[in-house]
Amino acid sequence: MTSPAPARDRPASPMDRTAPTYIAGHRGLVGSAVWRHFAASGFTTLIGRTSAELDLRDRAATFAFFEEVRPRYVVLAAARVGGILANATEPVEFLSDNLRIQVNVLDAALATGVERLLFLGSSCIYPKHAPQPIPEEALLTGPLEPTNEAYAIAKIAGVLQVQAARREYGVRWISAMPTNLYGPGDNFDLRTAHVLPALIRRFHEAVQSGAEEVVLWGTGTPRREFLHVDDLARACELLLDCYDDPLPINVGVGEDISIAELAELIAEIVGYSGKIRFDPSKPDGTPRKLLDVRRITALGFRPRIGLAEGIRATYAWYREQLGNRTESPHQTA
Repeated sequence: MTSPAPARDRPASPMDRTAPTYIAGHRGLVGSAVWRHFAASGFTTLIGRTSAELDLRDRAATFAFFEEVRPRYVVLAAARVGGILANATEPVEFLSDNLRIQVNVLDAALATGVERLLFLGSSCIYPKHAPQPIPEEALLTGPLEPTNEAYAIAKIAGVLQVQAARREYGVRWISAMPTNLYGPGDNFDLRTAHVLPALIRRFHEAVQSGAEEVVLWGTGTPRREFLHVDDLARACELLLDCYDDPLPINVGVGEDISIAELAELIAEIVGYSGKIRFDPSKPDGTPRKLLDVRRITALGFRPRIGLAEGIRATYAWYREQLGNRTESPHQTA
């Protein structure tokens, strides 16, 4: 590949909304939100493939796809994701699948001259005991949280590959590190779900069954920050239009809440009035994970969806999905 002019020597410019734009993972929580937002923002040539149509772990298939569609822009939202249980019990799959997806997409993007690419990582890439709020410079300054280090290592590798491509080939590619995400399209499977959708399902099922007590993992003391996925989608468009730096950029709300407080909020929204008990024999994960969002705030980004409002909308979406299914809500959602 012929190296273009270094990215730092080229001014940032808004994307051409008519250009071919590939959303990798467009059926997932993040990818579907990016697709909705980009379509509403006037992107006329959005490209997506389901995992059944294109397995991004397959290098030959990924390269053939890029050669066929030759996207000008790429949002890499495809990933194997899950909560603390899935990460802790399937580290090989989380490491291997994510590494293969990332390497294949990024290499194919280089080979076909993709102009702008946004790699979406995760706040779990930062050390377990990083300073709070966590600045982007904290990356690689300490040990990771053991329960999700395989996933984190894979995402760190993606950040480094984006930086390497910028340095070697001068491409205007960027990485963003979202905080904990939720919203329509979330995963409510209790084996693999993140904490917020898992709590929604647990309390919903407790209401349906008349349970007097719900037992939750850990102590309830860890603090987490939550961003609605539709707000992340707005941030993705902003970053592709005007951010051009090798340093990954945090995307969050700048406020956090304890897991116990989150559980109480969700229980109230769902209508559960029974007892909530925590099991301290189960892992807590990282004690606190609040992102320093000063850099993206300086670009003009502000979240629009409050936590209570977002949870209500997500719960309404979950109930709608249950209403469209013939099986019991206790089965995988």
